[in-house]
Amino acid sequence: MEIYEPCVIKSFKHDGHLHRMWMQNWLVPNHCITTAHSAESMIVMINSQTPIQESDGKIWTSRVPAVSFFIPGMWFNVVALLEDAGIRYYCNVASPPYLHDGVLTYIDYDLDVIRLADQSVFVVDRDEYEQHKAIYHYPKLVESKVKEGLRQLMERVHGGMTPFDDDAAYSYYENWKNNESEV
Repeated sequence: MEIYEPCVIKSFKHDGHLHRMWMQNWLVPNHCITTAHSAESMIVMINSQTPIQESDGKIWTSRVPAVSFFIPGMWFNVVALLEDAGIRYYCNVASPPYLHDGVLTYIDYDLDVIRLADQSVFVVDRDEYEQHKAIYHYPKLVESKVKEGLRQLMERVHGGMTPFDDDAAYSYYENWKNNESEV
């Protein structure tokens, strides 16, 4: 029997206001983390049809299962969306994660990288990043960290490096699904 702990994921904007909250996620137990992911102390969470609350209070439900990867110290996170056509990776350039008492938090810095199942890659929301950089007056240190986070993320995407491993994402999800009745 695996013990999957419930968790909430909260993303904030630079000024501290809530951006989005995923209300029902399950933390993959440490002993179920792959060796490659464990080597980076990766935090892995799973959700399926989780309620998501937007900053304006509206709540909607995700349509596809997701496996989320958070790497301590890294300025990005990766969400593997398990879609019928294959895995679509949605990656957020963001502050490193902070996990405490069943709540994982990070600051979202708008820039996103999307890798489709056909391996095509897109960087989106550059205009939103530039707009928020001006509004929130990002310090030079934050700008530098965001730039480096995007560089490291793109290196992993193009190099097929962890956590861009479809088999691992499917395995985490299947293992959780098989244990769901015990969660």
